[in-house]
Amino acid sequence: MRVAMIGTGYVGLVSGACFADFGHEVTCVDKDKGKIAVLAKGEVPIYEPGLTDLVAANARAGRLKFTTDLSGAVAGADAVFIAVGTPSRRGDGHADLSYVFDATREIAAALKGFTVVITKSTVPVGTGDEVECIIRETHAEAECAVVSNPEFLREGAAIQDFKHPDRIVVGTEDARAREVMTEIYRPLYLNRSPILFTGRRTAELIKYAANAFLATKITFINEIADLAEKVGADVQEVARGIGLDNRIGSKFLHAGPGFGGSCFPKDSVALIKTGQDYEAPLRIVEAVVAVNDARKRAMARKVANALGGELRGLTVAVLGLTFKPNTDDMRDSPSIPLVTALQDLGAKVRAFDPVGMEQAKPLMAGVTFCKDAYSCAEGASALVIVTEWEQFRVLDFKRLKTIMARSVLVDLRNIYSPEEIARHGFDYEGIGRVRSS
Repeated sequence: MRVAMIGTGYVGLVSGACFADFGHEVTCVDKDKGKIAVLAKGEVPIYEPGLTDLVAANARAGRLKFTTDLSGAVAGADAVFIAVGTPSRRGDGHADLSYVFDATREIAAALKGFTVVITKSTVPVGTGDEVECIIRETHAEAECAVVSNPEFLREGAAIQDFKHPDRIVVGTEDARAREVMTEIYRPLYLNRSPILFTGRRTAELIKYAANAFLATKITFINEIADLAEKVGADVQEVARGIGLDNRIGSKFLHAGPGFGGSCFPKDSVALIKTGQDYEAPLRIVEAVVAVNDARKRAMARKVANALGGELRGLTVAVLGLTFKPNTDDMRDSPSIPLVTALQDLGAKVRAFDPVGMEQAKPLMAGVTFCKDAYSCAEGASALVIVTEWEQFRVLDFKRLKTIMARSVLVDLRNIYSPEEIARHGFDYEGIGRVRSS
């Protein structure tokens, strides 16, 4: 199949590279000439494990190309995927669909022969209807079908998720579009990946409902963690105890400093706005967003409590800045409000992240960025683990004890046990656990 992928951001680039690896002929399109030039040289502007090699291999094989020429790519395509950004709109929290609609107008003008136009961007219910209207207004004779095909990729594991999905959701009632989508995803059949065909609006809602539900699980266990600290229970064991119930499941029951990233925060807010527009308020999701926003900044008080309640003049070392490991994505990362709150309380902040520091620097004024975990910890009164990078799971606490001003670990991801840290002579403050000292 000949595929045009409009947008070379995270979703577009991963999806385009994986489709090419399936054997399809893929042309990725972007207006950013600089980004296209970089990609054409075999360089990848985002950090995602395995993506650079995947892009390079398929580019060498001639199955993956990059261009700024949208009309040329669309004219020769059997399927055109829209994978542009849908950030929160400034002022009201609705999804900003301007990039989707702009791309649609350009696509419509270039369509030749029957083409399936697929929204892979995360878009509110009804967006596909508007995309179809725009195509008809722009090119009344266009022979096409508009389909919703939301993505379910985890940053840091996107290639695995794309090639071994739990499900592939395709929203269309057009028979020819079903045939094209079935052919595009045919290489996954050996993995028994189920294609769920639904109505277009249903597919659009599935994406938002999935993200809101996962955000709810995270927020639920975070609130249980707060209660566990008060009553002397261990949230890790609570999560295991409820997660073994297969009606609940263990995934996304890891207490921490709150969720961030490019999807959960903006998609939860966008779903709330959709509910308001249709007079079907989503009170649970509203609570999830409010609790999560407050939680991120509240983590600074946990650090202060671990140091006796006073941070003024003290140095705090922060390990991990990205919202999760194996990505350089800083969007809505819990580290941002945490660092700001630490500074507001008078602390001097030092920080280290294995891959995210260049992205973090414009967002964190006054922070001293360090070359590794140990230079970060030097002279610090507390070491705070914010992102659970593998490098932070095997810290040398004997070394840390000799270079830190005080032996205090604030483990916001619970990657260490309180007993283990106590044996090294450190005070330990985790999430939803009894404090050790």
